Amino acid sequence: MTTASAPNQEILIRVQATPNPNAWKFVLDRAVLKEGKATYADANESSHNKLASALFQIPEVRQVHFFQNVITITHNFDADADSIQSQVVSVIQTRFHLHNPEQTQVDEKKLARQNLPVEVQTIEEILDRTIRPGLQGDGGDLTVIKYEDNKLYVHYEGACGTCPSSTTGTLMAIEGLLRDEFNPQIEVIPL
Repeated sequence: MTTASAPNQEILIRVQATPNPNAWKFVLDRAVLKEGKATYADANESSHNKLASALFQIPEVRQVHFFQNVITITHNFDADADSIQSQVVSVIQTRFHLHNPEQTQVDEKKLARQNLPVEVQTIEEILDRTIRPGLQGDGGDLTVIKYEDNKLYVHYEGACGTCPSSTTGTLMAIEGLLRDEFNPQIEVIPL
């Protein structure tokens, strides 16, 4: 079943700043994804998704992140914000009817957690409860890459991927929470 919009149906879009000066959130009045999230780092990764591919046709776009009813666009640091916003809104308005919000599978990372070591499952639960809601509210997210020798390796997604605060304040907050709730010796390292 496809739930794509009719081509002539106006989409209400609110543009919001994120803590990352190089990223903008576009909050839609309808679902972008029914389940999970999707981050595309380039046009090749987005080839199966017509809306994401169309957004990558804007030359300054560097990353596209879909989550619930939000599209977060990360762009070149020297791009004109008004131009980016206008172009993204135009693409959403003209191409959303080609998009299927059920296209992306259930977040495979969450399904794969059942096979993770117990320590990593605990870390994921803490991050889900404390950190991820704030990151997702700002148009980003965090992926745990691995945990070994008291070191947690993470990868920022969406607006968080190039945000200056992700390697300073946000990183210290994550480390502080995990030290309080999980391991006083843990070190969090962004990749």
